[in-house]
Amino acid sequence: MRSAGFLSDRQRRFAWLGFLLAAFQAPIAAKVINDASWLFAVVVALVVATVILADDAQRRRPTAAK
Repeated sequence: MRSAGFLSDRQRRFAWLGFLLAAFQAPIAAKVINDASWLFAVVVALVVATVILADDAQRRRPTAAK
């Protein structure tokens, strides 16, 4: 049996949605805005992706046998 991650299924869906929105918003903002504020969207996308990967790694670990 596999262990559950630290995110619920609903939180995981919202994390994916947030990642996709930030990832798509960054190149659009880079074309529209002259300053480098679009880098914030890239950083947010990377942080959310790290959380998703950590949750996925925890979900793939087997549970401790009793």
